[in-house]
Amino acid sequence: MSPAVITLLFLAFAIIMFVTEVIPLGLTSMIVCIGLTVTGVLDVKTAFSGFIDSNVILFVAMFIVGGALFETGMANAIGGVVTKFARTERSLIVAIMVIVGLMSGFLSNTGTAAILIPVVIGIAAKSGFKRSRLLMPLVFAAAMGGNLSLIGAPGNMIAQSVLEKSLGTKFGFFEYAIAGIPILAAGIIFYATIGYKLLPNHDVTDEGSLFDDKKDFDHVPKWKKVLSLVILLATLLGMIFEDQIGIKLCITGCIGAILLMVTRVISEKDALKSIDLKTIFLFGGTLSLASALQKSGAGEMLADRVIGLLGSNPSPYLLTFVVFIICCALTNFMSNTATTALMAPICLSIAQGMGADPKAVLMACVIGGSCAYATPIGMPANTMVLGAGGYRFNDYVKAGLPLIAIATVVSMIILPIAFPFFP
Repeated sequence: MSPAVITLLFLAFAIIMFVTEVIPLGLTSMIVCIGLTVTGVLDVKTAFSGFIDSNVILFVAMFIVGGALFETGMANAIGGVVTKFARTERSLIVAIMVIVGLMSGFLSNTGTAAILIPVVIGIAAKSGFKRSRLLMPLVFAAAMGGNLSLIGAPGNMIAQSVLEKSLGTKFGFFEYAIAGIPILAAGIIFYATIGYKLLPNHDVTDEGSLFDDKKDFDHVPKWKKVLSLVILLATLLGMIFEDQIGIKLCITGCIGAILLMVTRVISEKDALKSIDLKTIFLFGGTLSLASALQKSGAGEMLADRVIGLLGSNPSPYLLTFVVFIICCALTNFMSNTATTALMAPICLSIAQGMGADPKAVLMACVIGGSCAYATPIGMPANTMVLGAGGYRFNDYVKAGLPLIAIATVVSMIILPIAFPFFP
């Protein structure tokens, strides 16, 4: 069998195991990782490179930073302040989604989620609402917010590069927001109304862990509480000004984690306890599948076959819709960056062959590539809340698929109007 076929078989296996959860999610991802190595699809270095991926390093660092914020009681204190203004669960969901959505428009959605996850856990603890109801809207808003500006997500810049090199034109800084703002607004309204009932409702048992809601924080010195917040805010500023200071997000997170341990705000033992290994194994292992889809040509083969079914001269509206759906499907198992990098050149060449302006199709590619709502491996932020929210694979499917449908409808209405095929 060719590497592409083997990769597709492992993809099918992973989907079945993730949905049924016959075996733990992390174990499934490791079976896929090892399997791709044994079958020769990937070499050992590539297969395990996911465990030193910058996102995994960021996970580890921010688990510690978040753990310190919770361990000192500062997360609960912040939660108490927030709940004075947003007293109901619905109002909290709206407030969280608005704040996260706007932040991730200008800051990495992974970084935004990493900073705010411990704060939302503190809000849940103080308000008495279940954190599983609040964390999933947080990560969905982070993904939707990435479509508010040119720098909101890496995929945005990839489409920009493809457009600029081929046609010498480019998207404006806020041009993605033409579709991004309506999608974010529709998503917030959905989870504040109908979608509210679809959010997971799990009791998360945290006894003995760093996020134990029943902990008494009265004994914690005030300097520890203040310092944990100062270091968190300094880490956030470092992430916001990543390009200016020339330090990557994951390194900024590591500096914050190290400072917390050096100053004894959090002990080494508690720092290690705060790291969710289930998240690390799930994300690191499934990155091998994403690499295989890209390197073996399996992802491109799927895209080419589906688009090929449209014929030699497809309707531009139908092409835009199909591109959107393909990108939605791929991005839930590959990174949105890889999805956009794979699909953007294909979309551009087809649109040019039809004599159509490729902007609408490329925009559909980018926005579809950000719809990673239906799996815990679709984007790093989804994986980060897996353990903290006590989520199962099907929780993401149940709550995320309707959001994909909403994003599809909104995009298919707006894109042809804002970006005419034949201007």
